[in-house]
Amino acid sequence: MDAYVALEGGRVVEARARAPGRTRGELVFTTAYTGYEESLTDPSYEEQVLTFSYPLVGNYGVRDERLESERVHPRAVVARELTDDVAEWLASEDVPAVDHLDTRDLVTSIREEGAMKCGIAAGEDVTPEDALAELAECKGMSEHVDIGKQVSVDAPTVYNADGAGADVALVDCGAKGSIVESLVERDATVHRLPYDATPADIEAVDPDLLFISNGPGDPKNFQAAQSLVTEFAGEIPLAGICLGQQVIADALGGETEKMAFGHRGVNQPVRDLRSGQVVMTTQNHGYTVADPGPLSVTQVNVNDDTPEGLESEDLGVITRQYHPEANPGPHDTLGFFDDVLAMTDVGARAPVVAD
Repeated sequence: MDAYVALEGGRVVEARARAPGRTRGELVFTTAYTGYEESLTDPSYEEQVLTFSYPLVGNYGVRDERLESERVHPRAVVARELTDDVAEWLASEDVPAVDHLDTRDLVTSIREEGAMKCGIAAGEDVTPEDALAELAECKGMSEHVDIGKQVSVDAPTVYNADGAGADVALVDCGAKGSIVESLVERDATVHRLPYDATPADIEAVDPDLLFISNGPGDPKNFQAAQSLVTEFAGEIPLAGICLGQQVIADALGGETEKMAFGHRGVNQPVRDLRSGQVVMTTQNHGYTVADPGPLSVTQVNVNDDTPEGLESEDLGVITRQYHPEANPGPHDTLGFFDDVLAMTDVGARAPVVAD
């Protein structure tokens, strides 16, 4: 073996190096069995080490049109078996990757002990001590409080400038490309703004809807986005996905907390409390809303009753903890985009079908 994964607690797991390098991060897992291209380019995985629970990753290659951002975001990738296509892609991105280890055992450890820090060393002449040294560095690191800077656009970007639908100010805390696409498909004009946008930036757009995106890490690290929510709640309709739900809840007087191992996968069941309907959803988050504050919980996770949907008619707020745009995953909840656009004066428009 030419790779080692050092786990909190002192255990070191041997593996095979598929893309060389040494790194460290929080070890998390996803249960998704397709959509590895989308998962690997999801900014929500920034600074984490992603373990795939499905045994084979890469059986349909790598296609640029499936990517959710411009680069791979996990610090490293762990799998039971990686195909050459994916391994070569990760190597080209300078992202260490290892396989030929028991990922079932790793996933069980995470589920029992929670997400944990790890160190990885992969390549020629590496030793277990190299991985342990990376772990020691990781233990001494605090969570990156300015992580938004690593995943957000540097300057405002406009999509579908001539759209006949709503003007949406999308605060990019690590937004997936599919969120932009889902809004543009409904003929919205999307103004994608940096994570640290100011109230003046929002006023310059004069949007019909303020949308807080998904993203990595602790929602309390996104103070600028919380300030926007506080400033415009009740004046402009508000929507949020994943981290966006947490940011909005925190800003309006609620509370968020870190979960033991989070929700990551494409088969998370969510129940709507009004209709009783259960839908399958795509999720990727390590924090959750513990107290919704002035917002009403409208949807919950069937497995653990954590809030999956928050709303306030008085404040004009609709949020979802899961990813309605999916990619990868089921499209049971795409109607969320119709619902949030319906809050605007422009209203919802039917998705534009490409020729």
